[in-house]
Amino acid sequence: MRRLSLWCLCGIALAFSILDQAKADPVADFYRGRNVNLYIGYSVGGGYDNYARVLARHMGNHIPGNPSILPQNMPGAGSLRALNYLYNAAPKDGSAIGMFGRGLAMEPLIGSSPTQFDARKLIWLGSGSDEVSLCGTWHTSRIKTWNDMLTVPFTVGGEGSGSDPDIFAAMMKKVFGIKLRIVSGYPGSAELALAVERGEIDGRCGWSLSSLRQMRPDWLAAKQFNAIVQLNLKKSPDLPDVPVITDYAQTQAQQQILKLVLSRQSMARPFAAPPGVPADRAEALRRAFDQTMADQAFVDEARAAGLEVNPVSGVEIDRLVGEIYQTPPDVVTQAKAAVAPER
Repeated sequence: MRRLSLWCLCGIALAFSILDQAKADPVADFYRGRNVNLYIGYSVGGGYDNYARVLARHMGNHIPGNPSILPQNMPGAGSLRALNYLYNAAPKDGSAIGMFGRGLAMEPLIGSSPTQFDARKLIWLGSGSDEVSLCGTWHTSRIKTWNDMLTVPFTVGGEGSGSDPDIFAAMMKKVFGIKLRIVSGYPGSAELALAVERGEIDGRCGWSLSSLRQMRPDWLAAKQFNAIVQLNLKKSPDLPDVPVITDYAQTQAQQQILKLVLSRQSMARPFAAPPGVPADRAEALRRAFDQTMADQAFVDEARAAGLEVNPVSGVEIDRLVGEIYQTPPDVVTQAKAAVAPER
C-alpha cells in the first residue's frame, strides 16, 4: 500500500509538473499552429526579397510553437510603404514582422518622406549582415572613374525617397559635385538591373555587393559592371582596388555627413517587429533570429544563394539607432540638405 501510494503521489506530481510546464510557455501556445506574416518592402527577385525568403524557411523552427513564416511583398517608396504599414497597421501581437531598406531608420532625421514611425520604438530583431555598397556604371557607359563622375553628366536609377540609391546619389551630387541625374521610381533591384543592361540608365549608386553577386554574379567577374567607388565608412577587403568614398572627403563637414548617412551600412538587412509586441514574444523573436543566423542549414542555403551571413544583433541595432539620433543638430541639418531630393 505504501508503495502504491508513493507511485500515485509521483504520478500526481508528474501530472502537475506537465501542467505547470504547459502553463509556463505562453509564447509557444500563442505561436503553435499560427502564421507569422513577413512583410518585404521590395519586389520579388531582389537581394532583400531573396534574403527574407531564405530566412522565412528557417526562422519558424526557432520560435516556440514553430509557426510558419509567410513572406508577403509590399513594394513602394523604397520600402517606406511596408515600414509605415508594419508600424501603424500590422498586428502588434508578434504575428507580423518586416524587412525594409537599411536607410529608413534615418529617414525621420534626414529624409523628406512623410514617415509615420519612430525608429527608436521598433523592435529590432537584427540584421543578416553589414554591407558593402557600390556606385558604378555599365561597361558601355563613358563614365569609368571618379573624375569622370565629376566632369561628365550621367544618369543613375533610384527606388524612391529613403532608399539607398536615391539617398546615396543625392549625397554624392550635393557633397562632392558629382554630375549625376537620378531617374527614380524603380520597384526594386531586379528592375534596376534590367534598366542598366538595357541602357536606360548609366548605373546605380547604392548597390549592395551581396545583392549584385546574388543577382548578377558575372557582372563583376566579367567586368560588365564598373565599380567606381565604395559607399562605406571603411574599405572592404573584398574590393582592395576600389576606393572608398571617405578617401575623397576633404573637410570635417564632409566626413560627418558621410558618417551619418553611411552608418546604415551596419544594418544592411534589417528585420523588425512593430512596437507594442508583448515583451516575452518580442524576446522570443529576437532569440529566434539570432539562432537562425547560427543555424547551419540557413547559412548553407543563404550562401548557396550568394547572400552574406554576417549578422548584427537587435541589441546592436538598438544601440546604433540611439547613437544616430544623438547626432548634433547642425550636422543633421547639413546631412538632410545633402540627401534631399531635387524638386
